[in-house]
Parts: sequence; structure tokens; C-alpha cells
Amino acid sequence: MKFLNEFKEFALKGNVVDMAVGVIIGGAFGKIVSSLVNDILMPPIGVLLGGKDFSDLSVTLKGAVEATDTTPAAEAVLWKYGAFIQTCIDFMIIAFSIFIFVKIINNLARKRAAEPAPAPAPAPEPKPTKEELLLTEIRDLLKEKK
Repeated sequence: MKFLNEFKEFALKGNVVDMAVGVIIGGAFGKIVSSLVNDILMPPIGVLLGGKDFSDLSVTLKGAVEATDTTPAAEAVLWKYGAFIQTCIDFMIIAFSIFIFVKIINNLARKRAAEPAPAPAPAPEPKPTKEELLLTEIRDLLKEKK
């Protein structure tokens, strides 16, 4: 039972939940960036390269082999540099977005640190104790006798 309580405490901590939300949003953001690169950026680049689909750019290292009586079929071995370049562009967009996000967070943190902290309210003077009040009365009575 102690193990389950420890796990529940761990799983429900704010940091773990925040991290889970970040991972889910990051995955969705990655899909958006992939769509941006594949569907928006690469088609015009493909047109500039002579109407080719950029993701299909590759070098054939070994051609496909058709099946015969003695050998099984083998697919061609391709060096898909177009897909690699698309993935690199995905990475650059995501890295730049994260850089901008972290830069904004750091600027906000610096502004918050630069703001002067509000002056603490002066502490109220403590009330005199019964002994102090009694001593004050005795002092005042002695002053009157002189």
C-alpha cells in the first residue's frame, strides 16, 4: 500500500503533469511543423528544382531485384537525401520556435527579477508584557515621589 501511495504522490506532482502536457503539445506541434514543411514549404522548392517532389529525391545505391526461381525479390536500396533535408528543416523550425519561447521566458524572468521587491510592511511594535507594564507603573510612581 505504501508503494501505491508513493506512486500516486509522484504521478500527481505538478511537475510530472506539466511535463506530460508538454510532451503531448510537443507531439502535436511536431505534426504541425511537419505539415508546414511537407505541404507548404517543399512544394515551391520542388517547383524550383524542376517540378520534382522533394521527398522523392534520392540516389539509388543498389537497384531492385525481381524474384526468380532461385532468388527472392529485393527492393532497391535508396539514399533518401530529400527526406533527410525535409527532416532537417522540420528540426530547424522546431528548434527556432523553442529558442524564441525560451528567450521570451528568460526576458520575463529578467524583468521580474529587475522589479524592486515591495518594501515589507513595518512590523507592529509588540505590546508590552504584564511585567513591563508593572515596571512602568512602578517607575512612574517613583518619579512622582521625588
